[in-house]
Parts: sequence; structure tokens; C-alpha cells
Amino acid sequence: MSAVPEGFAAAYRLQRARWPLSEPGRLPGWQPVHTVYVPADRFSPATVAEWGDRALALLKAHLPGPGELAEVFGTPAGLAAAVHERVLRKLSTEPVEDLRIDFEDGYGARPGPVEDEHAERAAEAVAAMHAAGTLPRRWGPRVKSFADGDPERAVRTLRLLVSGVAGRTGGLPRGFVVTFPKVLLEAYLGQFAAVLEELETELRPPSPLRFEMQVEAPQTLPFLRADLAGSLGGRLAAAHFGVFDYTAAIGLPPHEQRLDHPACDHARHVMQTAFAGTEVELSDGSLAAAPASDRTDDVHALWRRHAGLVRHSLRHGFHQGWDMHPSHLVSRFATVYAFHLATYDAYRERVRAWEERRAAEGGVMDEPATIRTLAAALHRADHALP
Repeated sequence: MSAVPEGFAAAYRLQRARWPLSEPGRLPGWQPVHTVYVPADRFSPATVAEWGDRALALLKAHLPGPGELAEVFGTPAGLAAAVHERVLRKLSTEPVEDLRIDFEDGYGARPGPVEDEHAERAAEAVAAMHAAGTLPRRWGPRVKSFADGDPERAVRTLRLLVSGVAGRTGGLPRGFVVTFPKVLLEAYLGQFAAVLEELETELRPPSPLRFEMQVEAPQTLPFLRADLAGSLGGRLAAAHFGVFDYTAAIGLPPHEQRLDHPACDHARHVMQTAFAGTEVELSDGSLAAAPASDRTDDVHALWRRHAGLVRHSLRHGFHQGWDMHPSHLVSRFATVYAFHLATYDAYRERVRAWEERRAAEGGVMDEPATIRTLAAALHRADHALP
């Protein structure tokens, strides 16, 4: 009788392929803390700089020092100076980590020739940013949904943008990803992956073309599962939650369409359950609000509201979200940095205590699973903190 059950080797290979991040010592790669969405008709080579300048001006006008930051965001006094300095530096050097040129809801329905023109202009702008060194580390379009009944439009826009950028730069710059919205049927995922495969054959980019699916309807949740990425040839890079379409689809009243609604928590937890241990990244959605005016009270009110939602996402294990207005950059980075800095030293001490086979400060005795989580949190913080 063999000590190894029949079929074990194949099953173990499947386990390792399906859940690579469950392997001991495997840590997630860099993931942006946000995605900035800009309607395609408003996108230009200056977009990132304009967002950074506007956010920096708001910071200097309404959050001039650590004291104000501590008061607005509830940041402990001992952390406020470090957080303020980091936000100032971030907005000055890299205000946008991930940029999405939106041809869907933020753009609307336009006549075909108009969208063609905007796709061509977007390609020119991306090429100019690449040449100037200002293209964010991640970038790409959000195309229209197949669920709208016009896949030809989505594919045409994608093709015009991608081929236009590649033709101007000699190849597709690193960091490209395309967002595929309103995935109501699993079949649409396979069809879109086939589109990317065809484009890849034509353009021969340096790395495979990948996409993010948006989870914006209750119909999407049942077909989320760990083997989805494998069934799409590894092209599924991420799943992004769409709060407004989702809450509308389940019949919530307008004033309850918010990221911290329990119904959104349920959807996010389904996403986590489906993709835990895989390399599919998860992102939360957005706040559809800007400061009511340039008055300090209104700017602070917006920052407090946005920061509360970002903290809610972080507590639920979603480390990325969408930012829809330059003001959101301030509250996003301030909240993310405070979140990581508040626990960094304690987490590091606990990992060291484990490695040295001793109890951590306060008598904490961690389990191996907790140590892996602590190590992943430190790794994520090292990537996020400037």
C-alpha cells in the first residue's frame, strides 16, 4: 500500500496553482492604494499634475500642519506630524498611483465618431505622459460594458486606445490594465479575455494584457470563485466593487447608497471569500461627493466623510478604493498612512518575538496564521508608505 494517496500529486499542484498566496512565505506584490477615474473627454497630459496641484493647494489651505490633521482625521498626536509630512511629499511627487480613463458611466453615451476622437486623443495624452515620465505606475481605460448590448463599441475604443499608444511609444508602457464594468454574466468574462488575447497577438506587448472586472450587481456574486482567474488564462487581475450600481440593483433608497452599508459589506465579503489566497486584487468603490464649497468647514466635512469610508474599507481588508475628486487624495493618503503607521512598530515587534521564540510585549503569543498576516501587513505598509 502506497503512503501517498492516488491522485494526491495532481491535487496538490492544483492547490498551489489556484491559491498561490496561501503558500508559506508568499506575499502580495505592490498594489495601488487608489484608482483615480477621469472621464475620457476631460483627460489630458496635464491631468495627473492638475490633480496633484489641486490636492496640494487644498492641503496647504485647509490642513496647514499636524495639529489640523489630528483634529480633522482623529489621528493620534504622536502620528500626526509623520502623516502630514508623508501626505505633503506624496502629493508633490506621486499624487496618482493608478489612473483610469473612463469611457463608461463617467463619460456617458456619445456618437461613435466622438468616442473615436476621444480614444485617439487619450492615446496621444498617454504617449505624451510616458515620454515625460508622468504616467502613473498603473494606467488604462474603463470601456463600456457588454451588458449594454454593444460589445463592438467597447472593443473598438479599447483597440483605438491600445494601438494608438503602442504606435506612438513603440510598445505598450508597463502598468497597463483595462477595467471591464457591469459583468452580469460569466460568459462576458471569457469573451473579453478572448478580445485581449487577440489584441495581444497583434501588438505583442512585453507582458500579457490583463483586466479588472467590476462587481456591480447581485447577479455577479454567484459566479465569483477561486478558479475564475485560471479559467480566463490568468488575465483576471482584480475585482473592483461598484457601490452605486450595486446598491441601486438591490433596491436601496438613494440616501443609503454608501460604501459602509451592511449590504456592501456582504458583497465585499463574498469577493474576499472567492479570491482569498489568489493573486486577484480587490478594490473598494468610491464616494460620489466633493466639498460643498471652498470654505474650510466644507472641505473638512468632506475629508471626514471620505476618511471614515476609507477606514471602513481598510478594516474590512480592502486596501484600494476609487478617488473621484482631487480633494479625495488628501483624505485617502492621510487615512492610509495613519492606518499603517499606528500599528507598524507593534506588528514588527510581534514578528521579531516569534522569530526569537519569545512572547511579544504584553504577553502576546501569536499563532502561525497571525504571524503570516502580520508579515503581510508590514509588507503592504512598506509598499504604501512614501
